[in-house]
Amino acid sequence: MAGTDEGGPRCLVTGATGYIGGRLVPVLLDAGHRVRCLARTPAKLRDHPWAGSVEVVRGDVTDADSVRAAMRDVDVAYHLVHALGSGGDFEEIDRRAAQIFAEEAAAAGVRRLVHLGGLLPAHVPEHELSPHLRSRAEVGRILLESGVPTAVLRAAVVIGSGSASFEMLRYLTERLPLMVTPSWVRTAAQPVAVRDVLRYLAGCADLAADVHRVFDIGGPEVLTYREMMVRYAAVAGLPRRLILPVPMLTPRLSSLWIGLVTPVPAMIARPLAESLRHEVTCREHDIARYVPDPPGGLVPFDEAVRLALRRVRDAAVATRWSSVSVPGAPSDPLPTDPGWAGGSLYVDRREAPVNAPPEALWKIIEGIGGEHGWYSFALAWGLRGGLDRLAGGVGLRRGRRDAHRLRVGDTLDFWRVEEIEPGRLLRLRAEMRLPGAAWLELVVARGPDGGLVYRQRAVFHPHGLLGQAYWWGIAPMHALIFGGMARNIARAAERTTG
Repeated sequence: MAGTDEGGPRCLVTGATGYIGGRLVPVLLDAGHRVRCLARTPAKLRDHPWAGSVEVVRGDVTDADSVRAAMRDVDVAYHLVHALGSGGDFEEIDRRAAQIFAEEAAAAGVRRLVHLGGLLPAHVPEHELSPHLRSRAEVGRILLESGVPTAVLRAAVVIGSGSASFEMLRYLTERLPLMVTPSWVRTAAQPVAVRDVLRYLAGCADLAADVHRVFDIGGPEVLTYREMMVRYAAVAGLPRRLILPVPMLTPRLSSLWIGLVTPVPAMIARPLAESLRHEVTCREHDIARYVPDPPGGLVPFDEAVRLALRRVRDAAVATRWSSVSVPGAPSDPLPTDPGWAGGSLYVDRREAPVNAPPEALWKIIEGIGGEHGWYSFALAWGLRGGLDRLAGGVGLRRGRRDAHRLRVGDTLDFWRVEEIEPGRLLRLRAEMRLPGAAWLELVVARGPDGGLVYRQRAVFHPHGLLGQAYWWGIAPMHALIFGGMARNIARAAERTTG
């Protein structure tokens, strides 16, 4: 086990590419801890401001060998991963990951485990819980049975810029002055500010060895979802919202409704909606005996919303719910070999001269998507996004984390940043529903005469006959969409210096 003579305790953080994990890492560093991150794709952490201050190891929580290597010389291990939205087998994936995590932590002599789960309703048998909450409860139980001192924190609605819960609340309230809502808007919950969640998680690193238990964590107020929407509107300066609950919206219909109105896709909205069927409030506040409340008390709901909105408006959102990879999205790097995987590889190449400085062209490339759009046939892009939502995909509504800057792992509408070389290359991997894998490259280059050139490459690797049919079915649109995109990006760069 690691000592403290080399520095503070060594903390292993799983889920560092996700919403909570990505925010916890700098908090632990500020507290003087050494941090190791376990990530399936280490490159996704490369552009975080704290990347140079942590050790990053490649691995997966369902792979015992990589978890074993990551646990070496670790004092405190944070279990912050879950398979939310990964399909019908997510409970089995979470169970296997928790068992491996628990066994390898015990074998490595880790002195503390910390897990963040979901707040459970009182007096509701576990078999009646939503699959999401049932799985969260099981994972906590597996870790508590590991033989390693464990702190399981359970929270309900987390309020912070970029959290799935906050985005759901924000878009429902902002987009619908009159809302016909599911009956669960009358259900009481105990929202908690993300900064309080992070403070509790970081404080657990210093718990004594005899602290081995579950803690309920929540903010200072108990509110129904309806009250949260009304108060969000007041803080955001919106007119008062009219809310009409109806009983016939099932969790599945609720998730489709949420997916239609908000950027949160149905596969993530459904477990969130199911978790709101029962009242989830804290039955104790014992955590304060070990991690004392700040002098001013816990962050009230209105202040948590105000802080989150300020970060959204200042484009200072550190991590987002969409940081986590979409289940089923291709994880392979861009194929460069035409014979990759022994199958067909279709490529659409476009090029346009640019009479502007390279930095002007790069500014347009890095600012693409979100509110800036895709520089060609907006109706077609919007239609593709709408079809993706209907198919259960993410659509275009995820937007961007930052209006001007990108980093590896960022979501960009229905793409994800796979690689970025500032000033030269942006490579995006598609996360829309497709019968294959797709990438889009945008490049600042020099032509044979030394002049500035914008180069664009769309790559598609079809899966089966349906994939072949898809590519050739949309081929007639390529000149309009991809050709127009190349011309308009070049023109946009020239206009900035005109």
